[in-house]
Amino acid sequence: MTALLLAAALAFTREDARISYDTARVLVDECTPRDAGTVRGKIAANRLLDAASSAGADARLDRFEAETPKGMRTFHNVYAEFAVRQPSDWTVIVSHFDTKPGTKCPGANDGASTSGLLVGIANMLSRWRTPTSNVMLVWTDGEECMESYSAKDGLWGAKRAVREVQRRGYRVKAVICLDMLGDRDLQIMIPRNSSPALAKIAFFAAEQAGEKGLVKQTDELVKDDHVPFLEAGMKAIDLIDFEYGSAPGKNDYWHSPADTMDKVSERSLLKSGKVVAEMLNVLFARNDDAMR
Repeated sequence: MTALLLAAALAFTREDARISYDTARVLVDECTPRDAGTVRGKIAANRLLDAASSAGADARLDRFEAETPKGMRTFHNVYAEFAVRQPSDWTVIVSHFDTKPGTKCPGANDGASTSGLLVGIANMLSRWRTPTSNVMLVWTDGEECMESYSAKDGLWGAKRAVREVQRRGYRVKAVICLDMLGDRDLQIMIPRNSSPALAKIAFFAAEQAGEKGLVKQTDELVKDDHVPFLEAGMKAIDLIDFEYGSAPGKNDYWHSPADTMDKVSERSLLKSGKVVAEMLNVLFARNDDAMR
């Protein structure tokens, strides 16, 4: 893969990380909790719409309804597209912004950190002077289930996003799902239900970003926003830090009132953003045959 090294086509900077962190803080300060289908959830979507637009993205809000265990609810996805030419492959990067229903969880790391990271990535993409591929950023509502994951519970925003790219006839080359990547004690994991080709790219990207060893594989299967894309036949990967607690293995900050901004690090967002930028550099240089 060394032959695919690019001359700094995309670079995630400290300024991008600062924007990421500041956006996450706004979501926590102004939109806690932001459970799917609630007023604060809608406010969060509008905050992200404004932040993505300010970062230079062509952003839009998608309001939709879906059946849930608690009846019909209204959800709000946010999309930002960086389109350069048609026909062309698309790379989709996704993060959820909603909080776990009923927990009064601020969701600083679980949702806000990577939603902010997508805004930082939008800022990075807006500086891209020689774009060679299409990128769609998706902030999803309703990733968290209300009771237990099923056809009518959880992943509503990602399912909607799959239908959206299919409706538009986009040929999706890769989907990168980001979750819980602001943890001060960062260790990026790739669950087993991720596309192997993208996992290889992630390992290489971490090395190119100067973060060798930051990304590791796990045998766990994770229900996250990458799953609906996989089920639709698209290559997708989940980058997630699922060790989030006061001690190794406790995970006691997750889905709790303890998921606060003091647990989130701008430095971790910088590391995560650099890995994603290097993944994009590799993806834009590879043809479809190399992805098989």
